[in-house]
Amino acid sequence: MFNKEDIKQIESRGSSVASAEAQVELFRKGFPWMKIVAPATPGNGICVLDDEEASRAAEYYENADIAGKCKFVPASGAASRMFKDLFSGLDTLKKGQDVASDSPAARFVANIARFAFYDPELFGTPSDTAESRMKILSRTLTEEGLAYGSKPKGVLKFHKYPDGEVRTAFAEHLVEAQDYMRNPDGSANIVVTISPEHRQLFEDAYKAVKDEYEKRYGVRFNITFTYQDKATDTIAVDADNKPFRTDDGRLLFRPAGHGALIYNLDKISEEVVSIKNIDNVANERFLPVTAKYKKVLLGKAVELRDKIFGYLRELDAVTGEGMSQALPPYIPSLTQRYDDRYMTPEVQNLCNDIEEFLIKELCIRMPYAEDCKTRVRKLREKLDRPIRVCGMVKNQGEPGGGPFIIEEKDGSTSLQILEGAQINKSDPQASAALAAATHFNPVDIVCCLHDYKGNSFNLLDHVDNDAGFISSKSYQGRELKALELPGLWNGSMSDWNTLFVEVPLETFNPVKVVLDLLRPAHQASGL
Repeated sequence: MFNKEDIKQIESRGSSVASAEAQVELFRKGFPWMKIVAPATPGNGICVLDDEEASRAAEYYENADIAGKCKFVPASGAASRMFKDLFSGLDTLKKGQDVASDSPAARFVANIARFAFYDPELFGTPSDTAESRMKILSRTLTEEGLAYGSKPKGVLKFHKYPDGEVRTAFAEHLVEAQDYMRNPDGSANIVVTISPEHRQLFEDAYKAVKDEYEKRYGVRFNITFTYQDKATDTIAVDADNKPFRTDDGRLLFRPAGHGALIYNLDKISEEVVSIKNIDNVANERFLPVTAKYKKVLLGKAVELRDKIFGYLRELDAVTGEGMSQALPPYIPSLTQRYDDRYMTPEVQNLCNDIEEFLIKELCIRMPYAEDCKTRVRKLREKLDRPIRVCGMVKNQGEPGGGPFIIEEKDGSTSLQILEGAQINKSDPQASAALAAATHFNPVDIVCCLHDYKGNSFNLLDHVDNDAGFISSKSYQGRELKALELPGLWNGSMSDWNTLFVEVPLETFNPVKVVLDLLRPAHQASGL
């Protein structure tokens, strides 16, 4: 399948031939569909809190003992998709044609003065002419002006305040972090995943506000910029599932989606991590509600952590877990005596409590265990895993994944976030579950990454490699298939203990296209 030059190219990326061959095989056999039991809904997989319960959760977080906190912000890639419609309009104008008056490009030009990056000297006064539209679009997208079409979202100017202050999306994340992710020593740790070619842009954006924000908010920022490892890129194939080759005969590798970021997350040493996408920010007047519900998620996460840790310590206490490993295997009577400890009423009552907790709180219904020792082992395996608490908003038609209850390979059930590509829409049960879904995943996640003994989990041990998917892409006008690794909040966190909590829609303000910046959450006056 691969020649000597191919092998050299593969290995130079830090990957292996075996890995590339396995990826091609995945294209050929595909991924199994997720077996959906039901959508996660309020009272059945989604926890809905009243004001008093929300306040208690936030207070629990503020009083919790936490071994370090960190905010994790995926920010890789350029904002080309954000400006896709503008590029289309610019191409139309370059062909000597005008754009439709109700097109995204025309609407953008007509509202140019409302964007935080508007500069009258650069753009001039907009008018309803093709010439004006050409000028404004070109100076927004190309090196003739701001070159926003090739820059990452994080360094774009998102918001302008009444006092004239202008903030990038990255700056807004700094402001958020100092509020709800501050450590007791006054520091705020932030890990931002970026592309290597964009590092200087982020460094400059950080330098522009660091001193002012640290003084204004009384905080000390610890910023780490990390890259998506090239070794996690996946090989592309053509329509016949053969390795896709560029015009010069080389193999084509593509970034394998946000699932590759599990490697970056795994390197974080802090215990509690908050995850939020770079484009999901709002004007600071929304910070009170944003911070409140982020603290609610943090509180529910550490509360869940403490409950699980308590059960694990109880299991240790009533079973003497760890002792049997030291027993000589050639003394069967002594080994049997220690195995009998799993059959005591005390152990079985605790197992009953744990099973009730798992099904009630986490929608984990355990499969049958053939004996008491196996039951304890399986319950321990379910408890002793990384924890994530995911905010969920009521579905308003936004594209993306949603919360479901699925059946796992071992026969248990669990809460999972599924993308549309993971759902078999020809399966009546799956289609019915999709139609009955009530909530949407805004990527507002809190993670607990340490085990009950204080050690960091190896997150790579908890990835479901069967939870990736295949997407259709193109390269220089040629169609290809791309392999997406199990998504960061999908298959990469499949083997985690998961809790879904409803959060207000006001906490979800993504900027997927540039016109989203005209929404009230991104405007100074809210109009």
